[in-house]
Amino acid sequence: MELRHLRYFVAVAEEGHFGRAAERLHIVPPALSVQIRALEEELGAVLFARTTRKVELTEAGRLLLVEARRMLDQADHARRVVRSAVSGETGIVRIGFVGNAVAAGRLPDDLLAFHAAWPGVTVELHEMAPALQQEAVLAGRLDIGYCPSLETPFGSGLSVRSVGNWSWKIIMSTGHRLAKRRALKAVEFTDEPFIIYGANGEDEGQLQLLLRLLGQPPKIAHKVSSTLSVLGLVAAGFGCALVPASLDKLAVPNVVSRKLVGCTLDSELFAISRATEEWGAVRRYLEMLEGATPT
Repeated sequence: MELRHLRYFVAVAEEGHFGRAAERLHIVPPALSVQIRALEEELGAVLFARTTRKVELTEAGRLLLVEARRMLDQADHARRVVRSAVSGETGIVRIGFVGNAVAAGRLPDDLLAFHAAWPGVTVELHEMAPALQQEAVLAGRLDIGYCPSLETPFGSGLSVRSVGNWSWKIIMSTGHRLAKRRALKAVEFTDEPFIIYGANGEDEGQLQLLLRLLGQPPKIAHKVSSTLSVLGLVAAGFGCALVPASLDKLAVPNVVSRKLVGCTLDSELFAISRATEEWGAVRRYLEMLEGATPT
């Protein structure tokens, strides 16, 4: 039994006449009769009581009509779902991000623009360390990641877009000995303990960055797993931290940020995705990113 057999059957049932049903289906009446006969033979039941003037459903025909309409509706629904997913009107986009993507406003702005353009698409968000984002994107568990490079090259197989760029700043507690000064040199922090984002061993890039700024290996007091953890420990006076200037948008009690005089290094945020695809909703999101202005 094929869907076309059911469509032929429903047309005859609704028209009550083979000729009108054939005209509706754009086929000749003999061909329609052959198809209905084949359906009856397969089911082992007579579906229509035929007279010279009209055809009427038998009891078996009335039962089949209910099921046929349900099956055809479901087939049409499946067709619409797939077409909508392929076109990007529906579907899911899975996004990984680091804290700075939110603090900078870049991720919220992108989500707002995307939802306005494609309200039928579901977005899943996962806060995740940069290296884990790369791994998840390549493995197909994420579609897009917002992450910094931190002096570490991105893996092959990834498409990389710059979506934001900020200067680096030093943050410290309000009670720190250098907190009252507005601009500081990196060398003034050579003996200061630092708090770094070191989730899942991802501290190598930050260590190299601090080494370049300080001119010597930094003193690491704590390695933590989130941006909020960094801010919390800094506020408590456990050490200083090197953060993007975009974090100035977060009003954190007992924390101040200071410019680094002579620092020419930047903190850059990237959006990563698989280089080989994408289709549907993910493609729409990437197109939105391509048309957006970097922060």
